[in-house]
Amino acid sequence: MKVKLKNVFVIYFLVSVIGLMYALLQLGQPCDCTQHLKSASDLIHAKEKKLSQLQNELKRLQGREKVPEPAEQALPVIYAVTPTYARLVQKAELVRLSQTLLHVKNLHWIVVEDAPAKTQLVSELLAQSHLHFTHLHTETPKEHKRKESDPNWLKPRGVEQRNLALQWLRENHELGKKAVVYFADDDNTYSLRLFDEIRSTKRVSVWPVGLVGGLRFERPLVENGKVVGFYTAWKPNRPFPMDMAGFAVALDLLLANREAHFDLLAERGYLESSLLQSLVSIEELEPKADNCTKVLVWHTRTEKPKMKQEELLQKQGLGSDPSIEV
Repeated sequence: MKVKLKNVFVIYFLVSVIGLMYALLQLGQPCDCTQHLKSASDLIHAKEKKLSQLQNELKRLQGREKVPEPAEQALPVIYAVTPTYARLVQKAELVRLSQTLLHVKNLHWIVVEDAPAKTQLVSELLAQSHLHFTHLHTETPKEHKRKESDPNWLKPRGVEQRNLALQWLRENHELGKKAVVYFADDDNTYSLRLFDEIRSTKRVSVWPVGLVGGLRFERPLVENGKVVGFYTAWKPNRPFPMDMAGFAVALDLLLANREAHFDLLAERGYLESSLLQSLVSIEELEPKADNCTKVLVWHTRTEKPKMKQEELLQKQGLGSDPSIEV
């Protein structure tokens, strides 16, 4: 059967009109794009959150260490050497000291643990301190270790640790560096002004120390700007009757005298003298702190905590959570 061309055109026209009308009707219908918009919104939100996390991480990393200003970099470096050992108050002592040192410009903290390995407690504390630091460790020989029940004066602590810090300084520096070394024990209290006094040390500088030797203070005696003796009550005939907190040494002097060190076998009270007598004479000492008339450091000690209640609870299986660091 022959199909007339006219009829084909009519059918094509009708189909086209119907298709066009259907398309026009669809244009007027609301489009349900909610799901697509929600997915796009979630994606943008996730990217913004990730960006915020990265920005915070960058700020955290930038804040981990103080970046010295140009003027600060010109100041002589102060190397504060702190021997430390594990005990209940260790973290409290180190936190207090670190937050003092944080206010001192151009300072490098050398912390030396009396331990066979670096501990997590000290490692994490240093990482969070925002200070420039070096973390070392060496264990005191057993025969020279003080027992828990021994009095503080029986055996000196920190001898091997201070000597390791001296070794590190000598291995990592050469003559000519403007720097000063100060032995800052973790149980002392320090005025920030002390570090300003220390920084100008040429050879060995000295000053008073409060609450030491059974006195309100010990101090070098000064006449006409020169040290002529010492105000002290305990063993005044020692070569240098001073506390460890009462002097600082120019790094160049230690580098030039590579054998100078603290003597592990030194008689009680002679530890400071064992180092100083190989470096300087009394006449060469540099008095600081207004000719040694101002106390800027105190030989304080944190009271040993009483743990009787803790011990009783531990016997009952009710002791404090050991996973919580104190």
